[in-house]
Amino acid sequence: MRLSEATWTDAADLDTDLAVLPVGSTEQHGPHAPLGTDFLNAESIAEAGADAFDGDVVVAPTIPVGIAEEHRAFDGTLWVSPDTFRAYVRETIESLAFHGFDRVVVVNGHGGNVEALAEVCRRLSRTGDAYAVAFTWFDAVGEHSKDMGHAGPLETALLRHTHPELVREDRIDEARDGAAARWGEWVSGVNLAHDSDEFTDNGVVGDPADGDAARGEELASLAADALASLLDAVEARGRE
Repeated sequence: MRLSEATWTDAADLDTDLAVLPVGSTEQHGPHAPLGTDFLNAESIAEAGADAFDGDVVVAPTIPVGIAEEHRAFDGTLWVSPDTFRAYVRETIESLAFHGFDRVVVVNGHGGNVEALAEVCRRLSRTGDAYAVAFTWFDAVGEHSKDMGHAGPLETALLRHTHPELVREDRIDEARDGAAARWGEWVSGVNLAHDSDEFTDNGVVGDPADGDAARGEELASLAADALASLLDAVEARGRE
């Protein structure tokens, strides 16, 4: 059930303590993909995983702005500080828990959020306010994960499957030509680049042409199945 589309009486009648909370970012994704790529993809996987789960689960409204200052050189990018982001996610989960949805899987679509989400989920779980874990969809797609860049094949493929009207197909060649082969500028295991414009001309890492809609459908299926399995585990944890 999408919480945003339910009435309060619908929410009161729902017999589950499980929720998924999609979290992403509003940031540049090259000349071909929308600024909302990360939160759109997180939302798509959250909903697909909830549908694949054999039981009831609440899909909370998506948090669309995350830790993305590394993309500040590109117009339209929005970001908040790590402290603000952690507080917002934590308090959102606490409000879900107040209404009984106290087993929460955060479905993340942005790499810059990973560390903060892990910290928030650990802290909430340790205090007992809720049991929470963070799930990043592009880490749960098997061998495809090695191709994760930025606005590259995986993110573009998923968008082509779920939101094809938002991909600027006439700019794919431009995106590929200005892309970097890998994230960062590495020396002795250290990334010297703090911001993405230091190593990619147009914000892209990887070749978006390698991500077609068929691959996006496979990614969605893999991530949804992985999320459904995680929901099974979260539901059962501590109840044996």
